[in-house]
Amino acid sequence: MVTYDKKNAEHTLEFLLDFNGRIHCYEKGYWVKFEITQGDKSELRPHGLNYSFTLHDPSNQRLIGFDNAHAVPEKGSNYKARSKAIDHWHRTEKDKGRPYEFKNAETLIDDFFNEVERVLAEHGISLETIETKEGNRP
Repeated sequence: MVTYDKKNAEHTLEFLLDFNGRIHCYEKGYWVKFEITQGDKSELRPHGLNYSFTLHDPSNQRLIGFDNAHAVPEKGSNYKARSKAIDHWHRTEKDKGRPYEFKNAETLIDDFFNEVERVLAEHGISLETIETKEGNRP
């Protein structure tokens, strides 16, 4: 049986909040940017987080992203129950977004890096970070 570990969840959230403004650079000019702050919990952001995690190519084009900056339509039946939360992710550079079910900070970062690993592998890029810095762009 898996139990919720509140102390570990709080530690993971604090760890993630420390990533705000951080950029991880990979070989050949690929990079990841983290923006995350804690605010008030609301119907749109029940976890109280404002975040945007993005992977960019050497020309600064976003390849994937996980964020909650705006709502995205949910695909499927009009009769399907819909969450009011605006968490979503963009699987490709052209994807307008699809709902993302936020579970906790640890799952969010795991899901993001799983996608980063997928896309970097498609481009023949190692997941090894070659530089970490603060700012808007490398």
